Amino acid sequence: MPLDQLFATLACAVLAGLTIFQVALIAGAPLGTAAWGGQHRVLPPKLRIGSALSIAVYALFAYAALAKAGLVPLLVNESFTAVTMWVMTAYFVLGVFMNGISRSKAERLIMTPTTLVLAALYLVLALH
Repeated sequence: MPLDQLFATLACAVLAGLTIFQVALIAGAPLGTAAWGGQHRVLPPKLRIGSALSIAVYALFAYAALAKAGLVPLLVNESFTAVTMWVMTAYFVLGVFMNGISRSKAERLIMTPTTLVLAALYLVLALH
């Protein structure tokens, strides 16, 4: 398997894990201390909507990674996809910082390394 396909697949696996986590939050699982600033053990309705929107964003991120690796058709063109990889890399780098300064210890311990892994995977895709 070529390196870009491997990294795209790994990115999708991490995003799938985050999707499962968000679904659990939407369903009322008491995991809220690891998300959205960690202020709520069980998410209130507005943050559950945010979790649902996150799932949609994860799907777009996954599709972009797969498109960059040539595993699904490009929706626009190669240049747009290449720029998208850099934007997503920057987004995840910002996420590392934001999760790292969270008041929630659970969010710092779980989401910071998760976001760091995604930043690294998307960086490799951006460079490839």
